[in-house]
Amino acid sequence: MAALLADLDAETKSLDAMIAPLSAAQYLQPTPADGWCIADQVSHLAYFDEAALLAATDPDRFRAESADLIARGAGSADEIAAHFRDTPGPQLREWLLRARRNLIARFAEIEPSERLPWYGPDMSAASSATARLMETWAHGQDVADALGVVRPATDRLRHIAHIGVSTIGFSFVVRGLPPPDRPIRVELTSPDGKLWEWGPADAADVVRGPALDFCLVVTQRRHRDDTTLGVGGPVSEQWISIAQAFAGAPGPGRPPRNAGAED
Repeated sequence: MAALLADLDAETKSLDAMIAPLSAAQYLQPTPADGWCIADQVSHLAYFDEAALLAATDPDRFRAESADLIARGAGSADEIAAHFRDTPGPQLREWLLRARRNLIARFAEIEPSERLPWYGPDMSAASSATARLMETWAHGQDVADALGVVRPATDRLRHIAHIGVSTIGFSFVVRGLPPPDRPIRVELTSPDGKLWEWGPADAADVVRGPALDFCLVVTQRRHRDDTTLGVGGPVSEQWISIAQAFAGAPGPGRPPRNAGAED
C-alpha cells in the first residue's frame, strides 16, 4: 500500500504541475471530453476523492449518499461538473490537493485487503487507491491534450493496465453483454522496455503493444485506430472496442482523430 500511495502522490504531482500555473480563465479551456473544461476535470477528481474517503471512513453513509448518484445514471458526472463550474479553477485545485492529501493519509492506515463500497461492486482498499491513480492519469490526459502537453510515460502505467485487464468482464456486463468465456492474453511493452503480461500464453485472443497505447484505449482517451495496438481474435477485437477501466455507465469512447479526414 505504501508503494501504491507513493505512486498516487506522484501522479497527483504530475497533474498539479500542469494546472498550478493556470489562471482562472485558463481553467475554462475546453478539453477533449465533450462539454468539459479543465476545471470540470479537476472538480471531478476532487469530488470522487472525497467519495472514496467517505467509503473508507463511513461506509454506511457512503452507501446512502451514493444511491442517489447511481439512480441519476449516466448523466450524473455531467451534473457534478456543471454544479462546480462557477467555482474558480484555482479553488478547485486547492480542493483536489486537500482531498487527495486526506485520502492518502487515511488509506495509509488501513489494510490493503479491506473491502470498501463503491458505485459498482465493493473493492479492496488497494483497488480503490489504484482506481484513484487511474482516474488521475486519465483525466490528466484530457488536461494535457487541452494544453498541448506531452507527458512522459512512466511505470505507473502498470497500475492502469492492470485495471484495464481486470475489467474485461465488466466492460461487457455494463453493456448488457455476456462476459467472454475464453481468456485474453495481454502483452504490453513498458516505458522502460520490459514486458508486462496477463493471461495464458496459449490464448487464441491477444492484445499486444505499448503500455501507453493500451492505457489510453482502456480509459477511453484514444480510439484504438490512433494507437499501434495489435489485436488478434474475435473476443479481443470485441473487448478492445468497448474496453472500460472506469466504473459507472458505459462510456462513449473517443472517435478516431482522423475521422472524417479526406484522403
